[in-house]
Amino acid sequence: MGIRRKSREAVLQFLFQDDFKGFEAGFDQDLANRFVDFCSLYDVQKKARPYALELLEGVYVRRADVDSVIKKHASNWRLERIDLTDRNVLRIAVYEMIYCDDVPPEVAINEAVEIAKRFGTGDSPSFVNGVLDAVKTGIAK
Repeated sequence: MGIRRKSREAVLQFLFQDDFKGFEAGFDQDLANRFVDFCSLYDVQKKARPYALELLEGVYVRRADVDSVIKKHASNWRLERIDLTDRNVLRIAVYEMIYCDDVPPEVAINEAVEIAKRFGTGDSPSFVNGVLDAVKTGIAK
């Protein structure tokens, strides 16, 4: 497993944890410190931390935009109804697809599907793939 995959998985776990705590505006103010604590508790590999923090900060700063893209392309699904794991996998992938020039959309989709296989339900990979494929098509226009 590559370093970036480990970074994405760490971000997924951090976001999932925050969803249970209840995301609040202003939480991102001490994000770096909270992530350091998280890494020490969950033994996140040191090489994976820089990209994970970059993703995490990006997802937090652009959360409203990313969620808007997900809402637009998740046909017949309210954001709140999407499984927590799937929703956070989508957030990471959509952020990478839109804001990370060094990550081709196909790579972001593939990584998201593989992570959904590992952490999601049996339906997660196909759901994530479908939503992200719609996002990719929407970006290409």
